[in-house]
Amino acid sequence: MSTDPIPNLPKTQRAWRAVKRGKPSESLAFQTDVAVPSLSPGEVLVKVHAAALNPVGWKIMSTTPDIIARRPITPEHDFAGVVVNANGTEFSVGDEVIGFIPVQMQFKTGQGALTEYTKLPATHLVLKPSNVSAIEACGLPVAGETAFQALVDIGKLQAGQSVFVNGGSSAVGMNAIYIAKALGAKVVTSASSRNEDFCRDAGADEFLDYTKKPLHEQLLENPPSPKFDIIFDAVALVDPALYKYSNAYMTPKGVFISTGPWPDLKWGGSTGVSNLLSLGYEILRPPFLCGVNAKWTMVSVTHKQQNLAKLRDLMAEGKLKLAVDSVYGFEDALSAYDRIMTSRATGKVVVKVDGGL
Repeated sequence: MSTDPIPNLPKTQRAWRAVKRGKPSESLAFQTDVAVPSLSPGEVLVKVHAAALNPVGWKIMSTTPDIIARRPITPEHDFAGVVVNANGTEFSVGDEVIGFIPVQMQFKTGQGALTEYTKLPATHLVLKPSNVSAIEACGLPVAGETAFQALVDIGKLQAGQSVFVNGGSSAVGMNAIYIAKALGAKVVTSASSRNEDFCRDAGADEFLDYTKKPLHEQLLENPPSPKFDIIFDAVALVDPALYKYSNAYMTPKGVFISTGPWPDLKWGGSTGVSNLLSLGYEILRPPFLCGVNAKWTMVSVTHKQQNLAKLRDLMAEGKLKLAVDSVYGFEDALSAYDRIMTSRATGKVVVKVDGGL
């Protein structure tokens, strides 16, 4: 493929822009005259085909002050598209790619995924597998790298170990199931009963319905054999119970890894504050004072191109599949946010930016 940019690229484009702090219906404006960005050395211009929404997107929109987020900015972080200006990098014009724009990069450049054209460093792109569509592939980076870094970089997961994934039907949890199974681990997961088949299809060996009884009670009544080497809380639990009682179902040298605690924004008041304080107490209480043996740690995703490439390879081999909950048109992105904010999406909520797909 050519490394020269596609001729006659437009000067302006359509894009969603977060113009102020607030929930998406208050924050977002659909603009038709946003400048197509110019490139610095090492950056690539991509025509976006599909973008995936993530909970972090609307939470930042709702909570982060304008002075930090540097609004107006284009929201969202995951996308799949095609290179239209390779700008002397290792990519070529016409390459189909998967891209990741991390939060701090978004705040610095104003770039995001809900736009017709976006720029980012070549190090934040990988080639998309030819056997996976843009709609299926666009949700890989944030959820995939979060799960990979939790299990592999932090948890040091090894073949033959046992993992409990809390929230197996979430995007991060689903990636965690696939990754753990690909590495040869036993996987137990939790979700509501309506998502049991969904989790088992991803490879979960055992399943717990969290709606029947609190998870820690189920695990105390029926301790796993073997005990868990890793508990990965993929839903940012604030309730400390699963960690507090984990001596009964985790190995002494195990690790409890969480994507939170990040309050839901739908709960609050004294209950939320009390749970946060209780969790902090349990994390700090040492084992000799009847504390938890396993350490508690939080995963905060940091983009690593090699991690994204490994995830891409698993996807190409059919060992990792991204479930798509729903697909929305570009101008209907607010409805996509309504869907993801229900916390009931099974798989990724996708916005189809290129209507020709």
